[in-house]
Amino acid sequence: MTPDRLAVPPAHARFRSTVMPRFAPLPTSPNVIVVGAGAAGIGAARRLIEAGLSVAVLEARDRVGGRAVTTSLRGHPIDLGAHWLHAGPVNPLVALGRARGEPLRKAPQNGHLVIGRRRARPAERRAFSSAFDLADRAMTLGASKTSEDCAVGSLVPVGLGPWRDRIELVHALVSGRPLDEVSLHDWPSLEYGENFFVDGGYGAYLARLSQDLPIVLRMPVTRIDRSADGVKVGTADGASLSAKAVIVTVPIMVLQSSIRFTPALPPAIRSAIDGFISGTYEHAVLHWPSAPFQGRDRLASVIGGRHRPPGMLTRIGGSPFHFFEMDAAMAEGLDAKLAPANAARHLVRAVLAEHFGYRAIDDLAIPAVTEWRRDARSLGSWAVVPPGHAPARVALKAPVDERLWFAGEALSREQWGTAGGAYAEGARAADEVIERFG
Repeated sequence: MTPDRLAVPPAHARFRSTVMPRFAPLPTSPNVIVVGAGAAGIGAARRLIEAGLSVAVLEARDRVGGRAVTTSLRGHPIDLGAHWLHAGPVNPLVALGRARGEPLRKAPQNGHLVIGRRRARPAERRAFSSAFDLADRAMTLGASKTSEDCAVGSLVPVGLGPWRDRIELVHALVSGRPLDEVSLHDWPSLEYGENFFVDGGYGAYLARLSQDLPIVLRMPVTRIDRSADGVKVGTADGASLSAKAVIVTVPIMVLQSSIRFTPALPPAIRSAIDGFISGTYEHAVLHWPSAPFQGRDRLASVIGGRHRPPGMLTRIGGSPFHFFEMDAAMAEGLDAKLAPANAARHLVRAVLAEHFGYRAIDDLAIPAVTEWRRDARSLGSWAVVPPGHAPARVALKAPVDERLWFAGEALSREQWGTAGGAYAEGARAADEVIERFG
């Protein structure tokens, strides 16, 4: 992404959050500074405060939630970033949501399968499902049988018939990059079972969790100095704040160039940070009342045609809204256009007209398009481990000089790329700080 493109706000930046929490004032002499108020920063701050430590959370954006934000479109709450609560049995935000009485709803297992301009026949649905299971087993078993960390795409079986292309496309979408750029030894670590949504939006849920935390917005951190006792954190406006420890939760792609560390980070930590690549998962928000999909929150796979659409999430919460999902390849194609968001709208209309006819999209509107890859505060949807870099997530868990910790979705083995994984890693880092200073 060129610097001039990043200078223009991403298309989703104009939308406001449905929840604007009230924050507590920052302590003048905090025990711990948390950099970033996304899911990891919120998780860390809540855990630290529960343990009795004083905390200051510094957030560069004008809102909390990081890559999770809920806005209101035509009276409906719509997530513009994270929207799945993946891996219910291990996702701390599912357990916490249940304890708080948050309105969770379980995601359905069955979805829609469209081939060309028709619905798939039962035999085709069974064949598609069997091919998916075969591919997943081959990739997972392949990782356990080889010590070489090659690309996961090399393990996709060739004998999947007409379904192979679609299976590769779906896995590339949820991986964030084409499969020849994704580590085989990292790929099986993601746990996706038993997914949930939250009524009112995931971003709104995270914003509620930040209520009354000591957070200051519009405060980007540019330097962290641990050359003396404790740490000193400097901000873009020249201010500084000192503490015993700091937990850094900014997205890895931003961390690669945005914060100066004094002294320099240990080589193993620096190498782990710099080895990640940016994952892309975008969506166009569709308002399409007459869409030919029944049931709420169901995935739709559309096979055939000229454009190879990665996927859709239909009838979100039973509403007329849908997500048209875009993977890295599709987004990079849009970035070659002068106006990527408008190009995305044209592409979505072309794809849907090809499969459902122009009459079917008469009432289609596209009120929002996400561009997390062009967002200077995220530079992508999540961090991807390329082949040969598999130990990076674990390497980043190590504290630096017992004063500096990292946290975020990039450090999670079970839930990388998710807000649940980020929250869990924030809590993990906080627990280590509590053990050291509590």
